[in-house]
Amino acid sequence: MTKKERVWAAIRCEEPDAVPSCFSLHFPAECNSGEAGVRAHLDFFRETDTDILKIMNENLVPNYGRMDTAERYASLLPAFGVRDAWMARQLDFTRRILDGCEKDAFTLGTLHGIVASALHPIEKMGIAYDDARALQVRLLRENPQKMLSALHRIADGMSELARGYIEAGLDGVYYAALGGENRYFTDEEFAEWIEPLDKQIMTAVREAGGACVLHICKDGLNMQRYRSYADFCDVVNWGVYEAPMSLEEGRRLFPGKAVMGGLPNRHGVLVDGDAEAVRAAVQDVIRTWGRRGLILGADCTLATEQDLSLVRAAVQAARG
Repeated sequence: MTKKERVWAAIRCEEPDAVPSCFSLHFPAECNSGEAGVRAHLDFFRETDTDILKIMNENLVPNYGRMDTAERYASLLPAFGVRDAWMARQLDFTRRILDGCEKDAFTLGTLHGIVASALHPIEKMGIAYDDARALQVRLLRENPQKMLSALHRIADGMSELARGYIEAGLDGVYYAALGGENRYFTDEEFAEWIEPLDKQIMTAVREAGGACVLHICKDGLNMQRYRSYADFCDVVNWGVYEAPMSLEEGRRLFPGKAVMGGLPNRHGVLVDGDAEAVRAAVQDVIRTWGRRGLILGADCTLATEQDLSLVRAAVQAARG
């Protein structure tokens, strides 16, 4: 099988010739965009030999001014789409990486979900992540109508990006979802404000002909909030060690779906182990899950300073 065929077999929960893999990290600021970013991605793919080539996305929704009230947020945030410079840069970046990477691999583009995308303009005011999340929730509670009008514009723009990714030649989209943490939204708020917009963007991915990989990010999650998302995605990735939720629990929550993961991203064998320990850990993951419907990966992005030889050892171990 080619890498692409191997991944599609995993998505369909068929028997692959080997377990495919996907790992990624945030590149240093000096090489996460432009020509340096293209080279960094291609070097990473070559050194790790992953089956899935995941393209990162540092082209975030800009800040448009002082967006610290619902009224200002809603009035300052415009409608946007693939013709806007920051989004066009991401699509151009994607095409340039695709031009240089191996053609038999499965390719994904990172798309930040509705919560993260709506958060980025707030963070760019110089507000730390936790404080920005708290402000985001407060603004929604104070004036849901105003904030939701802005969030709908963001969802429309991200749906355009999803379609643009597939038109550029990607096989799918890695949809990075936030909002499941118990410490911010209530279950009712999540269901009313976040879930419909997440599903709108995920639907756009699949209607464009791409596979949708749902990444559920952060810790302290109520994973039950995502149960119905199974109908809108093809693969699910979450923090097995971070959520926490085991592979077996995830199998029950998302029946019939392929799963990406199995290894911790910021501790354990990929951080302080050796190649032999990595191989043993990978073999244990495969024994626990089985070969069907598994894409070996980590809870989330690896550390920027990750030893790539250990990632390659994990990739090779998954191939048996």
